[in-house]
Amino acid sequence: MAVAISLLRGINVGGRNMIKMDGLRELCRSLGLRDPQTYLQSGNVVFRTAGPGNARLAERIAAAIERAFGFRPEVIVRTRPEMEDAVARNPFSARPGIDPARLLVHFLAADPGQLARERLLAVRTDTEELRLEGRELYIYFPDGMGRSKVWPAAVDRALQVPGTGRNWNTVLKLLEMAREMEASA
Repeated sequence: MAVAISLLRGINVGGRNMIKMDGLRELCRSLGLRDPQTYLQSGNVVFRTAGPGNARLAERIAAAIERAFGFRPEVIVRTRPEMEDAVARNPFSARPGIDPARLLVHFLAADPGQLARERLLAVRTDTEELRLEGRELYIYFPDGMGRSKVWPAAVDRALQVPGTGRNWNTVLKLLEMAREMEASA
């Protein structure tokens, strides 16, 4: 069985779209996903699956959440090798002094295409740096995300592809969990 990671957008934020992680794990089990493990309260789940491809699996998870909890979040799925690749392609990895808490990876449901890339390049930023690599957008916020005028509205308008962001520390932790799960098979 393959190890995969699902990333839910906009749950447990500001008292809206609430899901307890034990309920999310149970929902994953009901879909035939094995050994689900959650990380933080923001909808990160690492699991084993023999199921359909990422897009179909994301759709199944989103539909099940809607049935069980009454709302439908965006769900992005990456396999362990895809997450490894996203970490390896980090365009900021060689730069000294990067604060991992200020580096965000925005995982996209699909490659946004050339027109979206051009729109993204046209987004005005202050100190933020944006780098689009395939289905991942890496954003460095040297002054912090809370002060950004770019995130998330301008990025979402430019890309027009569903996605969800995780800070670099969370990305590395999810990859570590996926590696450990795969090694224990």
